[in-house]
Amino acid sequence: MYSLDDTIAAIATSIGQSGIGIIKLSGPEALAIARQIFRPATGNPPFKPYRLHYGHIIDPAAQIIIDEALVVFMPKPHSYTCQDVIEIQAHGGPVSLRRILQLALSLGARLAEAGEMTLRAFLNGRIDLAQAEAVLDVIEAKTEAALRVANEQLGGTLSAQISGVRAALLDTLAFLEASIDFVEDEIPVQDVVGPLEKVMVQLAGLLKSADQGLIYRQGIKAAIVGRPNVGKSSLLNALLRGNRAIVTDIPGTTRDTLEETANVGGIPLVLVDTAGIRTETADEVERIGVERSQAALARADIALMVIDGSQPLESGDWEIARLIGRKPAVLIVNKNDLPSAHQPNGLADFLPGANQVDISALAQRGIDLLEGEIVRLALGGQVTLADTPLVSNPRHKALLQRALEQTQAAIRAQQEGLSPDLVSIDVREAVEALGSITGETVTEDLLNTIFSKFCIGK
Repeated sequence: MYSLDDTIAAIATSIGQSGIGIIKLSGPEALAIARQIFRPATGNPPFKPYRLHYGHIIDPAAQIIIDEALVVFMPKPHSYTCQDVIEIQAHGGPVSLRRILQLALSLGARLAEAGEMTLRAFLNGRIDLAQAEAVLDVIEAKTEAALRVANEQLGGTLSAQISGVRAALLDTLAFLEASIDFVEDEIPVQDVVGPLEKVMVQLAGLLKSADQGLIYRQGIKAAIVGRPNVGKSSLLNALLRGNRAIVTDIPGTTRDTLEETANVGGIPLVLVDTAGIRTETADEVERIGVERSQAALARADIALMVIDGSQPLESGDWEIARLIGRKPAVLIVNKNDLPSAHQPNGLADFLPGANQVDISALAQRGIDLLEGEIVRLALGGQVTLADTPLVSNPRHKALLQRALEQTQAAIRAQQEGLSPDLVSIDVREAVEALGSITGETVTEDLLNTIFSKFCIGK
């Protein structure tokens, strides 16, 4: 099992040159180690809790100054890890930070494992497991919407709802187990199906938000496809609000796929600019690019099909539409700053099921409408109520689905008149699934898997 008796240390900021770098120590010897390596600038006794102390980090053996620093002491239990924590704010040079860390290690601390600071916060009861996972989501958030979802989970919104559902299941489980141990005369009759149906509705509501939450957390991949020279790279630049792709009037400028991430309506949208797809080409390099474009289209979540609105459809356009098939798509009619070659509603049968948006990528016209359509397509038109927390973690979604299935199985078992011990098996499985989200029922292997994804120092 994990040890909480030793003192851990780590650099908590990214390695590289910066104005400030932070070293954190957590554990019973954190304060003692800090006293040995920190020399305050004043004669006052250092380390009043929660106050920044100015001074120098010294090598106690050689009595030489390593760096100028600010140090703060956060005593247990009112710290991130619920242990004594020392935070050293030094200059952000990698040499000085590593030297300070090495001093701490030489005086009895050990190097923290990935995510061990947050793991200690969980093991000491400061946060539950869902909140601990939200810490990583806050760090890795790619958009403000993703950050908002992560902060809601870090604040315990999702945990509170799950704990409430789990408590209702535990009440039902307690009655079922009492029914096994005692005769019917000794315990009052209790409705089992009604409470389980309420739980089922609550779980279904949380699962309904999962796909949307996962999109905000992980983003989606959109392949920009079309014939050569229809404006795919210009569209990429327009969505990125910059000049990332080379744009010329020469067909076939893009020879390979190019990936960039844009913030579209709060969704991290991974845009894949592909080489113009045409079935016949004598150019070997272009042929390879076309093959990669087709592979990118197959892997994408949605397709952004670009056609040149100033020209009639060609056989290549129809071939690309065939490759898109039933994949969710937006039909983008580019170059609407030029006279249109199509009659009103003349493209209705071209890409069935795809909404059409007319734009001029070059003139930045219609881009906002296109972004709105991409968001609508990505979220499937779903609107989540303000009081419903978004489930944004694939692990949580799988466990909620399992809890829902076991609750449904328990309802069927009760309605079919099965014995309480058989009904209780399904209810207990649902309880354990929800406990795995918040951490009441969790294995050491699962903790290793979760916290290994964190950076060292967090």
